Amino acid sequence: MSNNCHLGSAFDDFLEQEGILNEVTEVALKRVLAWQVEQAMKERGLTKSKMAKSMQTSRAALDRLLDPEYDSVTLRTLDKAARAVGKRIKIDLVDVV
Repeated sequence: MSNNCHLGSAFDDFLEQEGILNEVTEVALKRVLAWQVEQAMKERGLTKSKMAKSMQTSRAALDRLLDPEYDSVTLRTLDKAARAVGKRIKIDLVDVV
């Protein structure tokens, strides 16, 4: 029998025990959103310049949105990006398990 206290536990439980679950979740969410916007841009053949123009924002603001490490993106910016690629943002509140 192993003395490993993490054996069989969920990864989220481990992150919670380490006190980093929220931070890791936020980073992962931002990376996924940035990737989704970038993929949608490619599907539509949008350059960064065209995308920024469609969003009525600067290319620097778009670069921040696409930067997986930059975490201060507003819902308004995400909404503009989604609309520019023919999509919409969907956000749900879910119970904490």
